[in-house]
Amino acid sequence: MAQGDTLFPHLDAQANVAFGPRAQGLPRREAESRATQALERAGASAWASRRPHELSGGQKQRVALARALVLEPQVLLLDEPLSALDPGTRRALRADLGQRLPALPCATVLVTHSPVEALALGDRMAAIERGRIVQARDREALVLRPRSSYVADFLGVNLFHGAIRREPAGALLATAAGSLHVVVDDEVADGEECFALVNPRDVTLSLHAPATSARNVIAGVVQEIVPEPPHGERVRVALDGRPPLVAEITRESAAELGLKVGLRVHASFKSSGVTTYR
Repeated sequence: MAQGDTLFPHLDAQANVAFGPRAQGLPRREAESRATQALERAGASAWASRRPHELSGGQKQRVALARALVLEPQVLLLDEPLSALDPGTRRALRADLGQRLPALPCATVLVTHSPVEALALGDRMAAIERGRIVQARDREALVLRPRSSYVADFLGVNLFHGAIRREPAGALLATAAGSLHVVVDDEVADGEECFALVNPRDVTLSLHAPATSARNVIAGVVQEIVPEPPHGERVRVALDGRPPLVAEITRESAAELGLKVGLRVHASFKSSGVTTYR
């Protein structure tokens, strides 16, 4: 099941789904019976007599899913199955797939560039960067403990990697682009390498250095301001600090600060809000 539905335009949904079994040599009646069952399983039986031009984008994708399932594959490949759909249809079909995929008798491989789809439909996840798997874990482990900047960017979090340096005032994570105050357990030795995760929502922005208890205060220039979907109530602000950082704040806060690209601001977050792991 690919990005495009690739249904035969001159055949109705029933005939499209029956095409595979017929090509395998099954008698017409048996092929049509299997097509009927596959359409029911995909929630598309109501459109059996319609041709592709009479179907919506979501309906076409369900027929395409039935056409793939009718062959009883051992592995079902879904290559960006929702990418060509409008947002409303995408949400509806994503929820539908979330209910149907676990019940399928075959393994499913979903290829997507969407974090929402990966997290909603994935069980065990593999992140591929430049043709190589950089991390393969179950969904919870990947979300809680990303191990590459590529995976962190995909999930929308700040990830840092460096060596722990223990000082009288506390532990520091020394990265190539700057240091962070962090909290680590006693088992982490001085000089040991660690990852540090900072949620953008835990980062506060101000025009001047804040007088707070936050141990981490990073000055930087705003590089990008991106509204968050669906309605832009929150915005993601990328800072060119040491180290670089992304904050997520409300649209109202951004307006009060007068945020714009090129403005110098201060980002702050508590050391206790940094998640460290090896």
